[in-house]
Amino acid sequence: MNKKRIILVVFLLIAAGGGAWGYVHFKKSPFPTVTVEAIRTRDLEAIVSASGKIQPKRLVNISADTTGRVVDLAVNEGERVSRGQFLLQIDPKSLRTRVDSGTASLQAAEGSLDQQRQAVETARVQLDQAQRNLARQRDLWGQQLTTREALDKAENDVRGAESQLREREKQVAAQAARIGQERASLESARYDLSKVRIESPIDGIVTRRNIQEGETAVIGTMNNAGTVLLTLADMSVIQAEVEVDETNIPNVHLGQPAKISIDAIPDKTFKGHVTEIGNSPIQTTGQSTSTAQATNFKVVVVLDEPVPEVRPGFTCTADITTATRKAVTSVPIPSVAVRELTYNAGGQVVREPKDNKRRRRTTEQNQAAPAELKPGETRKETEGVFVIRGAKAKTVEFVPIKMGVAGDKYFEVLSGLAVGDEVITGPYNSVRNIVDDDPVKIDNKQAKK
Repeated sequence: MNKKRIILVVFLLIAAGGGAWGYVHFKKSPFPTVTVEAIRTRDLEAIVSASGKIQPKRLVNISADTTGRVVDLAVNEGERVSRGQFLLQIDPKSLRTRVDSGTASLQAAEGSLDQQRQAVETARVQLDQAQRNLARQRDLWGQQLTTREALDKAENDVRGAESQLREREKQVAAQAARIGQERASLESARYDLSKVRIESPIDGIVTRRNIQEGETAVIGTMNNAGTVLLTLADMSVIQAEVEVDETNIPNVHLGQPAKISIDAIPDKTFKGHVTEIGNSPIQTTGQSTSTAQATNFKVVVVLDEPVPEVRPGFTCTADITTATRKAVTSVPIPSVAVRELTYNAGGQVVREPKDNKRRRRTTEQNQAAPAELKPGETRKETEGVFVIRGAKAKTVEFVPIKMGVAGDKYFEVLSGLAVGDEVITGPYNSVRNIVDDDPVKIDNKQAKK
């Protein structure tokens, strides 16, 4: 029995000692634990990221200019073609018939014109004879050797010959105009006939073939698009067409460098530069204009290096460098907080005395009533960071800052901080809730976990 009591007492002592050690070891510090980082200079790049599609700079859709059945198709999708290479042919029978008919009509019209011109020459000869006869009758009439009736007849013959000549000349002019019409119709038929044989207008790749041999190609109308037979892409110049949010468009300018990542080609980026910036937002079809939606603008980035095995339509992401800063003072992005500060008439921050200072929380559930403003004072939300003050007793001070460009992890600091200042970087709740002169405990090991 005594042995059991001894064991029980020992167990209780061990439990009590363990509890005391745990209380001391896990006892929470009365000060919030924070991580800090010293301010130093860095090289920063402001990046605008946007996604889109890879497209060739030159893309040609081959459509039918005349309706007909495809009788010869010489290329397949994915084949490389050169400028002037034969692609396909549409049945030329009906158009060749038009050309033959137009040729015959033109020849008949030219033959008729030759006959009418011959008639004009005959009318000129007849007029010349009538004019010579009239001259003789007038000489005889002066010598009283002919009658008035013969003279009048000679004059009427001249007027009749002149009228007939003018009529013949009008017929020749009309026939010449008809020949012009026939010749234009024949040229149009020949041009249409030449379009049944389609050749490549560029050097490129057949990226799409929408028709098979034996199918009928249809030309487009005002309300009905025509058949796109083939799509050719000149892949010698590749560009990324991306959609940039309206908030970033003012920072994007022509010539800015970019890095393009293609989903189909992982672990590799390609250099490029901005060549085009849309002035109008991208129109989205099929959505109601009353609903709120993002407004994006088209930006074109031309790749400066070749991309192996690239195809139009590949999904890509472009990281456009909109600004570069060398050796500038920078602050971690998580350090930046927003506080409501009071400013006097001269624009200086009015600091509350320590004994009158009250902790203000930013949550809507626990808002402290702001102090009354004195004449000339204003209150506004200000961006800043919490800087560690004091060599031994670590306290914080909210310092307003002016920021420049934003990198991926750091903001450029234009004013408010100096190299070597220690700013609080986390945790988030600490940065959110602490106020001026709060004591803190620094533990950068949290950032490494």
